[in-house]
This record gives sequence, C-alpha cells and structure tokens, in this order.
Amino acid sequence: MTDTKVRNMEEFAALSGISRPTVSKYFQDPESVRPSTRSRIEKALERYDYRPNIYAVNQNRRLTKNVGIVVPYLTDPFFAEIARKIEERFSEAGFRPTMYSPYGQPDAESEILDSLRSLKPAGVLFAPLGRASDRGALEKFCADVPTVLFDSNLEGIGEAFVGSDNFSFVSQTVEYLVRTGAPPCFFEMRTPANPNANKRRAAYLETMQEFGHEPLVLKIDGEGWAFEEIGREGARRILESGGFPRDTVLCSNDRLAIGLLSACYEKGLRVGRGEGCALRVASHDDHPFAKFTCPSLTTAAHDYDAVAIRAVSTLHELIEAGGSFARRDETLFPAKLILRSSA
Repeated sequence: MTDTKVRNMEEFAALSGISRPTVSKYFQDPESVRPSTRSRIEKALERYDYRPNIYAVNQNRRLTKNVGIVVPYLTDPFFAEIARKIEERFSEAGFRPTMYSPYGQPDAESEILDSLRSLKPAGVLFAPLGRASDRGALEKFCADVPTVLFDSNLEGIGEAFVGSDNFSFVSQTVEYLVRTGAPPCFFEMRTPANPNANKRRAAYLETMQEFGHEPLVLKIDGEGWAFEEIGREGARRILESGGFPRDTVLCSNDRLAIGLLSACYEKGLRVGRGEGCALRVASHDDHPFAKFTCPSLTTAAHDYDAVAIRAVSTLHELIEAGGSFARRDETLFPAKLILRSSA
C-alpha cells in the first residue's frame, strides 16, 4: 500500500484509471463487472489507502432524507434548545431528523452508533460525550457515515466541527470581572465530563496572566453530568472549610454556577454587587435557566441560532460532496457577555 490517502471514489477512479461509474458498479456488486476489470480494481485497492464509504456507494442513501441528531443529555435544557433549533432547520430543508441521546452513558452512545447505521442516514450531526466517548468507535462510524460534530470537538473525528469559541467566552468574562472588581478564581470539576471545560480553564489561565493577575483554579470532586448537584456539594465544602479565597468566582459552566448559588443561599450568603453581598459569581453558556436564578446569572452566551444554521448547512455541504471534504473544516462562533445581577 502507498502513502497516498484517497478521500473519495472520484480520486480512486482517477488513480486506478477506471471510470467512476464502473468503480461505483463494482462497489455495489463486484460480480457485476468483468473479471479483468474486477482484478484491476482490487489491485488498486491493495495499492492505495482507500476504503469506500458504504453509505456513499449505496444508491438508496442518495434518496433518503433521514438525518440523525445526537446530543449527550437531551433533558439538559441547553442541549434541548440547540437540538430543537437544529431539528427545525432540518425540517425546513426537507429532511427527516431523528433525535438520540445517550444521557451521559458511553455504552449507550456506542449503541446509538449501531442504531444510526441501521437507519442509513444521509448524514449525522453529533455532539459527543467527549472524554467518555469510545474514540475508536466514533472514528469508524465517521469514516462510514457523513458526520459533522458540534458543541464538543474531538480533534480529527468527523469531517467538520461547528461550535462556540471557548476562548471568547472566558476572555470576555475575565476582562469584565477584573475591570469591575477583584480578579476571579475559577470553579470547575476535577474530572470534567465535557472537553469544553479544559479549553475554558486554559483560556482562564492565559487571560489572567495577560491582565497581570495570579490565576487560581478551584477543582471540586464529582464525575458525570449531574452538574448542579456537583456544584452545590463542591461549593458547600469550600464554604464550610473557610470560604472562597477570593470574592469573585468564575464557574466553568452555568449548571455548576446554579449549584454554587444554591449552596450560597443555604449558607445565608448574598451574591451580587450590592451592599451586603459576599460574592460575585459569573459563568459561561447562558443556560436557558440562567436568567431565572436568584440572583440572575451573569454569563457568556452561545449563539444558538448561528451554531444551528451553520451545523445544518455544513452537513448538507458534506452530503453533497459525497461524504468527505478536502480537509477537516472547523467553524467557531464568539460568545456574547450577558450582564445580570450575580456580578
């Protein structure tokens, strides 16, 4: 086998010197072409690094309007909101979207891949669990089915990624908090479930250093997707052992922040900027419940509409391109700072 990476059937046909229709016919049924032609194709397969996309060569795939949408936790209002917007866009474009969620369970995520294969979708928009995902299974699936990742980016998996720019989230919140009061400490899980958390921590460290302040990361115990409970228990332990080392706290995500606000209420601590307030609290995501917390949560917001529109259009482009792009495409949308009472 040579080092030449062949990305689609057109390239393979050109390199092997056999017409595209004949190559397609072979992949549908090897016995349908002459023995001499079949031999030439099989020798070319041995020579070049090419494995046909089983969906691209299935003529029925071109006729199907089925698409899959996978989110890690559909009962999380954040994922429900982005999934709803994506589903609306697909329906408007004439596709038939089907929603899936593993609810934080890696085995369930792998089972969803099998279910999607049986659906023979035109393509899939996939927000993976992240650290807990079976990377090998995802790589194999994305090699067979046109797939665009969104929300959580696993480098090198899928033909494209559409999501939010985590650096813009954190740089805006840190800049505002530093400008209006004490520099923030960073409140996060010791073992984050979502890879976005790692990027946000890195952005916090970089931005604090740029402003000339010492970063301080507070890691709390807890695994899984019960972020509110993990945030409340982690904040309780901090408050019971002497309190937060700074009077400004920046949370990795809004759901952790909601738990922190709950712990502060239980301990009788006021959160905000007014007289008698003990802490300022800010966060990231603009979770659908963030405006209804008490106090309402200062946060950096996703552009839900932009992500949904671009994710759907990118998958449509990928389907039209035969299941592969010349190179992996990444689109990131900046956050928008939303100022509320908590900071």
